[in-house]
Amino acid sequence: MEIRKVQMTGGSSYVISLPKEWVKNMGIKKNDSLGVITQPDGTLLITNNISGKKEGKIKEINIDKIEDSYFLFRLLVGAYISGYSTIRLTSNKEIPFFVRAAVRKFTKLAIGQEVVEEGDNVIVVKDLIDPTEMPFTTTIKRMHVIVKGMHMDAMRALMYREYGIVKDIIKRDEDVDRLHWLVMRQQNMVLMDTLLAKKMGISVNMAVTYAMISKVIERIGDHAVRIAKNIPKKELKKDIQSPIIYASEMSMSIFNKSIQALFEEDIKSANDIIEMVANLEEKCKEISREVLSENSEISLHVGYIADSIRRTGDYCADLSEYVINHLI
Repeated sequence: MEIRKVQMTGGSSYVISLPKEWVKNMGIKKNDSLGVITQPDGTLLITNNISGKKEGKIKEINIDKIEDSYFLFRLLVGAYISGYSTIRLTSNKEIPFFVRAAVRKFTKLAIGQEVVEEGDNVIVVKDLIDPTEMPFTTTIKRMHVIVKGMHMDAMRALMYREYGIVKDIIKRDEDVDRLHWLVMRQQNMVLMDTLLAKKMGISVNMAVTYAMISKVIERIGDHAVRIAKNIPKKELKKDIQSPIIYASEMSMSIFNKSIQALFEEDIKSANDIIEMVANLEEKCKEISREVLSENSEISLHVGYIADSIRRTGDYCADLSEYVINHLI
C-alpha cells in the first residue's frame, strides 16, 4: 500500500496525487477526466472508465487436445459462468463434428450466447445479453415459479398416474439450470466490475446472496425431478398417498413463504420458516416408517419421494438462513 498525504489547494479543495506507475499503465494524460466512486465500506474507487462501458473478456480455448464432448461442454459453461463475453474455439486443423455439437448444445442452454463466427478451424461465441436487462430478482422469481410448477405436477402425476408429465418436468429442469447459470454468471461479473453493480442497483453482498439462493432453488428443482422419476407404476393406497400429498403441500407452503420472506425482507418470517421445517421432517419420517409394510418396490419409491420432500424443506431452511444473514 502506498501512503499519500492529503493536501489543500485553493483554500477549499482537498487533493491527493496519483501513483505515477498507475497513471502510465492506464494511459492517463493531462486534463483527462477520471471517475471517483464511493464504495459501501467508505473507500474510493478511481477509474478512467467514465462511460461505464467495459471491454468484454475473451476466453481462448484450443480444442486440439480435447477429445471428450462433455468435457468441452463443461469448459464452455465454466467460461460462461466466469463472465467471459466472447469464447474463441480454435484448432490447427479442421474442427471435428463433436466440437460443433457441443457448441450447439451450449448455445441452446446458455442464455444470450450465440455463434457469431464459424469457420474450418475457428468458432466464436459471443454474449448478446445486457446484464442490466436481466436483474437478479426477475431471474429468482422465474426460477421459483418453474420449480414450484415442477413439484406440483410431480404430485399430480402421482395422484392421477399421469406418467406423461414426467418428461416435461425433466425438460423444465433444464430451464432452471439455464437461469441458475445466468445468476452465477452475473454474480461473477458484479464481483469483477463495481460499475456494473451500481448500474444494476445491487450490492456485491446481495449478488452473492442471490447466487446462493439460486443454487438452493436449483437443488429443489432436482428433487422435483427425483420425485417424478420415482412415481410407482402401481397405484398407491389412499392411506399412503394422502400423507405424501399433505407433506408435499407443506413443503410448497414453506418454499413459497421463504421466497416471500426474501423479497419482503421479513426476518421474523424467515425464522418462523426454519421452525416449520422440523414438523415437515417428522412427517416425512412417518411416511417412510409406515410404508415399510408394503412390497419392496413401493417401499423403495415412496421412500425416495418422502426423502425428496424432506430435502426440499431442508433447502428452504437454508434459503431462510441466507435471508436472515443478509438482513442482519
